[in-house]
Amino acid sequence: MKIFLDTASIKEIKKWMATGLVDGVTTNPSLISKEKGDAKKIIKEICKLVKDGDVSVEVTEKDPKKVYAQAQKIAKIAKNVVVKIPCHPDYFEVIKKLVDKKINLNITLVFSVLQGMMMCKLGVKYISPFIGRLDDVDCDGLDLVANLRQMIDEYVFLNTKIIAASIRGMRHFHEVALLGADVATVPSAVLEKAAHHPLTDKGIKKFLEDWKKLKIKIFP
Repeated sequence: MKIFLDTASIKEIKKWMATGLVDGVTTNPSLISKEKGDAKKIIKEICKLVKDGDVSVEVTEKDPKKVYAQAQKIAKIAKNVVVKIPCHPDYFEVIKKLVDKKINLNITLVFSVLQGMMMCKLGVKYISPFIGRLDDVDCDGLDLVANLRQMIDEYVFLNTKIIAASIRGMRHFHEVALLGADVATVPSAVLEKAAHHPLTDKGIKKFLEDWKKLKIKIFP
């Protein structure tokens, strides 16, 4: 499973890219609004940092014609940009045209298997089921990931990958890894927490304490 960082923070991206664990980045208007500076410059810098991975950038227009035009401009920002478009019927024709133009798309705000299936039929690169937002309305977001995985495998939609999005905590992250999501896009706080375990810290402390008992000043 690939790990994408769900942020527009240059500082966070630099930190995690250095570990070799992060394969890409997802942004949205809300995340970009938290950063200071020109939005296009921020996106370009992110794309340079994630040169071998995908960077999702969302459209901000609402009218389908404007979405179509904006999506093409966003795609030209960098070779590794993936354009995010909401999964809404108003944009289905736009999505088809963009796929026909070989523009990589991440269809966001997917909340049902049927929405996901429709996007797979259009041949988009990614679909993003929003786990946390489904949980917010007393639905099981993890069930959606499992059902999308089954649907894609059943009908062999080879072109479309699942990005498990709206991951709120460790349980979501852990479960989507087991359910077969192709990608989990996670906030840096969740990734930081996943990297730590109290028993690891306890073990390191114990080993160091025992080593000191040997009173060896130089090793090896």
